[in-house]
Amino acid sequence: MAETAFQTITTAAPVARVWEIATDFERYPEWAKDVKEATIRTRDDQGRAVEVEFRTSALGRSTHYTLSYDYSSAPAVLGWHMLRGDIMRAIDGAYRLAETVDGGTEIRYDLAIELVVPLPGFVKRRAEQRILNTVRELKVRAET
Repeated sequence: MAETAFQTITTAAPVARVWEIATDFERYPEWAKDVKEATIRTRDDQGRAVEVEFRTSALGRSTHYTLSYDYSSAPAVLGWHMLRGDIMRAIDGAYRLAETVDGGTEIRYDLAIELVVPLPGFVKRRAEQRILNTVRELKVRAET
């Protein structure tokens, strides 16, 4: 069964800036602490990354997975699902971006992960917090 989590945060940066950062996958290692490498495997006819392979640190080890991105609701939603992974059965998620009244952006980060091996609750909670830190790191990047 998949574990789900979400985080909502507001940034002073406009939606266009947040979208630009969220879709610049090759630069994730510059701002997303746990992402060690991101490689675009395929692009669509508009040049957008469709399949991206990630190497991240997770639970004290390195893990690899490939995500497929969905731009059908862009720039309000950037959704993804896992194509391949080594310690996960599934990863589904989305960035949901909404303009605030002052021109900033509300970012909601939704995530559902199913691991191959079950983990104790305290380990899952620690891993969840590290993953959700990504949205805070995105905010910092957007505001610099």
